[in-house]
Amino acid sequence: MLRCAAQLGLPYRAPHFLQLDGSMTTTELFEGVPAPLASAMQRRGFSTLTAVQRAVLEAECEGRDLRISSQTGSGKTVALGIALARHFIAAPTHGPGTGPSGLIIVPTRELAAQVREELRWLYEEIPALRVEVVTGGMDLWRERKLLAQKPGLVVGTPGRLLDHIRNGAIDCSQVEHVVLDEADQMFDMGFREELEAILEALPSERRSHLLSATFPPQVRQLANRFQRDALHLEGTRLGAANEDIEHIAHLVRPNEWYAALVNLLLLTDGARCLVFVRRRVDTVELAERLAGDGFVALPLSGDLAQGQRTRTLNAFRNGSVPILVATDVAARGIDVPDINTVIHLEPPSDAEMYTHRSGRTGRAGRKGRSLLIVPPFAQRAVERALYGARVKAEWQPAPTPDKVRKAIEKRARRQVRALLDAETGPTETQISYAAQLLEGRDPAAVVATLLRFAMPALPREPMPVNAIDPEEERKRSRARDEARFQWRNKQGPNQRPNRGPGPGRFQNARSSRNSAYKKP
Repeated sequence: MLRCAAQLGLPYRAPHFLQLDGSMTTTELFEGVPAPLASAMQRRGFSTLTAVQRAVLEAECEGRDLRISSQTGSGKTVALGIALARHFIAAPTHGPGTGPSGLIIVPTRELAAQVREELRWLYEEIPALRVEVVTGGMDLWRERKLLAQKPGLVVGTPGRLLDHIRNGAIDCSQVEHVVLDEADQMFDMGFREELEAILEALPSERRSHLLSATFPPQVRQLANRFQRDALHLEGTRLGAANEDIEHIAHLVRPNEWYAALVNLLLLTDGARCLVFVRRRVDTVELAERLAGDGFVALPLSGDLAQGQRTRTLNAFRNGSVPILVATDVAARGIDVPDINTVIHLEPPSDAEMYTHRSGRTGRAGRKGRSLLIVPPFAQRAVERALYGARVKAEWQPAPTPDKVRKAIEKRARRQVRALLDAETGPTETQISYAAQLLEGRDPAAVVATLLRFAMPALPREPMPVNAIDPEEERKRSRARDEARFQWRNKQGPNQRPNRGPGPGRFQNARSSRNSAYKKP
């Protein structure tokens, strides 16, 4: 069992809270940041610190266990690096016979790689500090060779870290800091036993930190057992990270979900788009179907080998693949600042899932869109999830082909108008050629022809969808509920209405969605 404060002879103290909001001016930006990190952040182009990054600089954080509660995209990894920096600057060497002085535990391979890269550039002026990664799916013996070089900081997934601890590749005797990153997801993924085993193997005299968007009861319970005198830093409240995101919910008939998806993708104009599904098999089938319709899309799920997952993410980051179809678990490790749109092809099951999904866009001060494709039977459940996430979404019918074409035409006209209004006008040669084109022709016809060439080439034509008015559907749902309530009152408490044959009310609706991934 874990060592709790009482077992260590220490009184339990509830975590203190520190909440900071706002931004810092450029002149004050790096005040309090260790010089090596400040220099690295300057080169990285930092012009402001997020609330959670400023919070870790407070004097109250020195020598304390931290619980960092902040939304996706709020800079928690850099905040963690700043919090750990004083220790590594004070003890920069890790010679023979010593083990790592810091462990960072993360739920997914992708997140482990991202944390390593983020800390490597942040600590690049601390050359004696090496950061290495150990995760499932990688070569075990290669990782053991890396660990034999005694890196100062090891980032890893719970199962693989525990393997290396048990086989002696990681000496825990020197660990002074342990970090649980995305602690809520690790619990959701069933890593509680591995986390407890790792924490049990560490020295009792250590600092323990938690980073999480949310702190559900099971996470707080574990934290109370292994943290002492913890300080809770609240960078951004639930829902605050979505302020740069436009939230739109489209009500769609169950057999028209693919048509709605195609039309929404056509409206993204080739920008990076992340499409969420729940099952691993659906990522492959949907990506293949989109590719057959002219879109450039790839799947991302836990079924892929690590090398393939890495190549897929790199293609998504560099823009060669603009559409990524992913499961929730796989997408948790994605940190791409310029994702324009997130599409929830299957509605989120709760507020936390929606917050994590939508947090993939609207990062680093950029605007983003979170679009939901919602069948009528799921409308009320989605409304509850949005309410729990403190998000107000605009409910709209799915975009029709006419709406898609008009939006694309409007975008082309706006681009042409911007060129005409630019400070740098056409050259004399271009003006002379334009005059030749206008000889004997209707100027409007010439402009219309050129405007047609300015229109982007679509992968395919928009697909027809039937418009569903969200408010009318909401009224019909309430009427059905009222009718059912009145029927039960008449029939008695032990009677139930006949909902038809079959194991489920929405079997046909749901099976049509699941089977529709497959090509005809």
